[in-house]
Amino acid sequence: MDRFDTSGHDKTMMAVVTTGNGGFDKLEYRAVPIPQPKAGEVLLRVLAAGVNNTEINTRLGWYSSSVTESTDATSDEQSEKSEQKADGGWNEATPFPFIQGTDCCGRVAAVGEGVDASRIGERVIVRACMRPNGYDTMDNIWMASDFDGAFAEYVVVPASEAFAVDVDWSDAELAAIPCAYGTSENMLHRANVKAGEHVLVAGASGGVGSATVQLALRRGAKVTAISGASKHNQLRSLGAYHLLDRNEDVVAALGEQSVDVVVDNVGGTGFPNMLKVLKRGGRFVTSGAIAGPIVSLDMRDMYLKDIQLIGSTAWDEPVFPNLISYIERSEIRPFLAGKYPLSEIVQAQKGFLEKKHVGKLVLIPPQPET
Repeated sequence: MDRFDTSGHDKTMMAVVTTGNGGFDKLEYRAVPIPQPKAGEVLLRVLAAGVNNTEINTRLGWYSSSVTESTDATSDEQSEKSEQKADGGWNEATPFPFIQGTDCCGRVAAVGEGVDASRIGERVIVRACMRPNGYDTMDNIWMASDFDGAFAEYVVVPASEAFAVDVDWSDAELAAIPCAYGTSENMLHRANVKAGEHVLVAGASGGVGSATVQLALRRGAKVTAISGASKHNQLRSLGAYHLLDRNEDVVAALGEQSVDVVVDNVGGTGFPNMLKVLKRGGRFVTSGAIAGPIVSLDMRDMYLKDIQLIGSTAWDEPVFPNLISYIERSEIRPFLAGKYPLSEIVQAQKGFLEKKHVGKLVLIPPQPET
């Protein structure tokens, strides 16, 4: 029986169930049973859920080794990509059918055995990247890639991964934080970005990119941001030192050996020049490749300049607690590009794929009448 079958269930909720690899037709908005928290877990009433590349890529099977195109190209061909990909998820197999939604702002509605009942009523955000075997290993699981996420009225998560936040932000603003800012802070943490360093951020107008601009500036770095020219004013308002158009030659604009750290989630044909602008001993860090995962690497650019190439997926232990402290000290604030009802997830993902926005798009599930 489909685990989302509502027969025999008195209590149901509305959710978006992703039924397999393919196009928007794989997103089904329907009633499903409300999950129940087990020992050590909490049930959250979802207040808002962010929209990310990862949900689209997982639905399309972009993480499969058989896919070599950019995320845009894969999306454009989604009607032809409906076959199931056994290695299409973050950790190989995707648990279809399941509920996506990596970003969650929610309120604790119930607790499982062993969880303090005083937590009921807390407004929290969820650490989406979890390290179930501890921080001495890179083993990780992700909410909404390995188990059900926040594109629903309710979600169950480990109590230890739900962080209370004391701030006057809207629910939608808090929902813009976990995936983008956690991913960004992890990259800057891994690359050990320090005050006074010059950081080049590719794809700076997206959720992760705009977060990286803010978080690098918070560390005292000087930031050069790359984006479409129409988005420069918003990035300038964040404090970016220098702005480049995404079609501009970065070597000609900045010069060789001019940058301490490159944060590049774009990849594709622009990758070789990113190593050219790095100084000796520079660091290149990435957690994505939206312009294409297959790149050209001149090994001499790497080893003759003692460059570090840093992959970043599993979030390190200090990352999320640090983010909570930045929020509560008013050191960062996300760009909120727009909100959609959860039932309009297809329109939200289409809007996301148009890439005309700066910052985050957020989905709002149905809320109880007050």
